[in-house]
Amino acid sequence: MELKMCPVDVISVCSAGGEIRPLRLRVEETHQLLRIDIEEVISMRKVQYVGIEAQIFLCRATVEGKQTLFELKYTIRTHSWCLLRKVC
Repeated sequence: MELKMCPVDVISVCSAGGEIRPLRLRVEETHQLLRIDIEEVISMRKVQYVGIEAQIFLCRATVEGKQTLFELKYTIRTHSWCLLRKVC
């Protein structure tokens, strides 16, 4: 398991009921911008870190020809996305 904890750009969609779903992310790896299309959101859980609400998404995508699982964190108050970790 590779720990990342870095901010990323995410394109997401919001449903009429207020649920958010990530569709694509862009992350910088080895001085390159890597665009990753999210194929499936496996699970979503709500968490609180010291009173700050966040949602953790477990996602599956194909990266460089390999199936990869990774966790994205969406912080509600700041509307920011962070790549928590990547499971190789």
